[in-house]
Amino acid sequence: MAGRRRGRNNNGHQQQQATQNQRRVPRKALREPAPFAKPTGSEAETEKLTITQARRGTPAHRPVRVYADGIFDLFHSGHARALMQAKNLFPNTHLIVGVCSDELTHKYKGFTVMSEDERYDALTHCRYVDEVVRDAPWTLTTDFLKLHKIDFVAHDDIPYTSAGSEDVYKHIKEAGMFVATERTEGISTSDLITRIVRNYDIYVRRNLQRGYTARELNVGFINENKYRLQNQVDKVKETVRTVEEKSKSFVYKVEEKSHDLIHKWEEKSREFIGNFLELFGPDGAWHAIQERSGRMLQALSPYSSPRGSPSSSPTRRRSISPDSSPSLSPSSSVSPPSSPSASSQKRGSRSSVKSASTYARHAQ
Repeated sequence: MAGRRRGRNNNGHQQQQATQNQRRVPRKALREPAPFAKPTGSEAETEKLTITQARRGTPAHRPVRVYADGIFDLFHSGHARALMQAKNLFPNTHLIVGVCSDELTHKYKGFTVMSEDERYDALTHCRYVDEVVRDAPWTLTTDFLKLHKIDFVAHDDIPYTSAGSEDVYKHIKEAGMFVATERTEGISTSDLITRIVRNYDIYVRRNLQRGYTARELNVGFINENKYRLQNQVDKVKETVRTVEEKSKSFVYKVEEKSHDLIHKWEEKSREFIGNFLELFGPDGAWHAIQERSGRMLQALSPYSSPRGSPSSSPTRRRSISPDSSPSLSPSSSVSPPSSPSASSQKRGSRSSVKSASTYARHAQ
């Protein structure tokens, strides 16, 4: 048991030393661009390593030199992920990246978007790259591997058919120097170029808006005017869309305010109606005030008889004999015309006088 514990402690101590050695290695790629490889090759001392030894972190005095090559046109995240996998294959890795020239690329694969100098410079700014080999060979040879002291070659495991070969990495795999990485699906240089070609009109109009001339874009006179007209139409559409959005927002705000005003008006009207009913309703304060004022007026004013009852007894008139006629003096004044009620009273007095005179005659 003690021997086993000591063995475990020794292994742990070796791992700590390997980690410390890895930390002591200066990582210039994190602070400045990666340097270009010398044409004369590397001066590092190397010995033959196996994959098992490299994964254990040995040798401790030097990093494992891993080589990854490619064209790296339109450098994208798929390239960066492949280099990240190559960098992390072993505990202590020195990653060398080979970039093929324009001549070899145009000959074996096709025309590139970026020039070879642009592609070289792009790789130097990748954080995982420690060294860049310019004008890398299309097919790796033994002399090239010895010149740069390469221990292993990293690439995806899919057979790469090119230059009349079914797999340009076949001899590397047979020598036990090949380490596989995984491709990043969904992105590649060909995919990016396909997007540009598919949306050619959009990108031409975009660059025309940014100030590029039709000659620089290799666009004819008719297409140039067509694209400019389309840009103007798009601007008008965008303006109309903006106005519609602003008008909708304005209408929405007005509608909200109108709802608030209607709600407040309803509340105020209910409050007003309630106050009105409290004041002028059947049980309101106004009727109570009217009742009290009526009582006060009745108490202050004298009692008046009803209109239907006679205010005084009717006066009796003297009967005038038929022989006697009233003598009117010239000085007497004529009374004003009587009302219909007075004329009816006169007729009644005349009839009473006639009856009295006939009674007297019969008595004689």
